[in-house]
Amino acid sequence: MPSLETELDRARELSVDDLADAIESIGFECTRCGACCTSHGEDEHTATVFPDEVRELQAAAAAGDSADATGSDTAESDTTAEARDWRDVARPMPYGLTEGEDGPEGETFEWALQTDGCGDCVFYAEDDAGVGACTAHDDRPLICRTYPFSVALDGTSQPMGEAVDEAGVVRAHECEGLGRDISRADAEALAAALKERAVRELEEAIDVRDAYAPVDTGAGEVVVHDSEGAKRPDGTQLSD
Repeated sequence: MPSLETELDRARELSVDDLADAIESIGFECTRCGACCTSHGEDEHTATVFPDEVRELQAAAAAGDSADATGSDTAESDTTAEARDWRDVARPMPYGLTEGEDGPEGETFEWALQTDGCGDCVFYAEDDAGVGACTAHDDRPLICRTYPFSVALDGTSQPMGEAVDEAGVVRAHECEGLGRDISRADAEALAAALKERAVRELEEAIDVRDAYAPVDTGAGEVVVHDSEGAKRPDGTQLSD
């Protein structure tokens, strides 16, 4: 198996034009069905989010709250953003955790977007006609910007299970929008985001690997390892 560093070099050398060609050959148009933002049966929505993306969503969501309340985007937004709790945006990735008497416990790697009581992404909303939309669309994480595609490199993630179509190094995952016409401009924009995501995922994986040190967790205690170190579920450093 190639090293993460080797795969990172490959990711950095990916051609956006080639990725766009692959996306065009598969075809895609978002139908706003909401399937990629909602739960499926007992499985909660799970989408990986990088630490800096959590902070961006904290700020964006809080700024949006302030703008909605005042009718304008004011300087108060920057202050309000500080009050947005980490756990309003992200939760520990559930994989690797066990269910103890006091709730989930153990060590896990990375963060997932927070979910609501129905298991849907907290940033997903539907209008009266049932049409879905992301309430943080302009600031959504790379995993969301690039769905339903991923890059076939070791160390990169595959959203929503195995690939249902492939073209070159581009994998397409289950989505009713696949097979639809996509403009060249949209394909290129998606391809650029897809390359950025592949690079970021591998950089994150290398940093997590290098920073990881096992932690003895007690009953009901959860520790999340990301590229910035070991953290509590509220996003604060364990060492603080």
